[in-house]
Amino acid sequence: MSTMRAMICAETGREANLSLHEIARPDPGPDEVLIRVRVAGVNFADSLMLAGRYQDRPEPPFAPGLEAAGEVAALGSTVKGWKEGDRVLAFLDHGGFADYVVARAQDLHAIPSPVDDPTAAALGIAYGTAHGSLVWRARLQPEEWLAVHGAAGGTGLASVEVGKALNARVIATAGSPEKLAVAATHGADALIDYRKEDLRDRIKALTAGQGADVILDPVGGAVFEASLRALAFEGRLLTLGFAGGSIPQAPANIVMVKNISVAGFYWGAYRRRAPARVAQQMRDLFAWLMQGRLQPLVSHRLPLEEGAAALDLLRRRKATGKVVLETGG
Repeated sequence: MSTMRAMICAETGREANLSLHEIARPDPGPDEVLIRVRVAGVNFADSLMLAGRYQDRPEPPFAPGLEAAGEVAALGSTVKGWKEGDRVLAFLDHGGFADYVVARAQDLHAIPSPVDDPTAAALGIAYGTAHGSLVWRARLQPEEWLAVHGAAGGTGLASVEVGKALNARVIATAGSPEKLAVAATHGADALIDYRKEDLRDRIKALTAGQGADVILDPVGGAVFEASLRALAFEGRLLTLGFAGGSIPQAPANIVMVKNISVAGFYWGAYRRRAPARVAQQMRDLFAWLMQGRLQPLVSHRLPLEEGAAALDLLRRRKATGKVVLETGG
């Protein structure tokens, strides 16, 4: 029996419960593909999954990892359009923190030859979320004001770049001058340090008093509440998560009086419900990458066995851009 290495969670409920194991290499089912993982993307959702607080809760033991870049190693009996050796970006329910992983054929996306594996892994969920939230849900228009909270993180930095690619005026908010400097190098037009400055007042000042047309919030809590008051008339607030820990409530009177929209965005739902839309999205994003309109930042490249340390970087907000794991194969 062929074996492989995988970072396994034996019991949920403890975020640090992750260790390297030698396990059997899986075989693909009829409509599946076996991927030789070169680089796995690390997401905050992986940490939530280990803690048992993610919307999808696999039964232990399991390996986290929602995206992986690598090569096709074996094909299921009904799979068409792929061959062994093809370089692919795969989206997964879990399992990417391993040397090999099985993925549904519809969840594979071709990596253009000039794009390396870390960049492909960085492009996946972060830029899919940024593009989907801004284009599909917020319908961001050229010259509109976009405010992005957590703008130096994986999704935040991707949102800054996608906003600029859509010709919006982008305000980046973050919790330190160093993080704001990163956002500035990726195209942000204005910067707010929300630990030192009042979000509502600064956004209003930057937008000549009207407020932001679109705000992306992966933080929640007090940041969400300030965002409601910083929106322009008919503004759109997109909630992407609750990295700050608390889940806020939207006062209906503010929503009504300002004619604003509050919407959620979970990219994983489109992967399951609209795979053709996601496939086109990935083609568009890779094209933007090749045109130089996107520049994914990979701030940390760690070996597979340091998966727990990689997740800790995200939990403690020590990373900018994307954190990835490399198998070394």
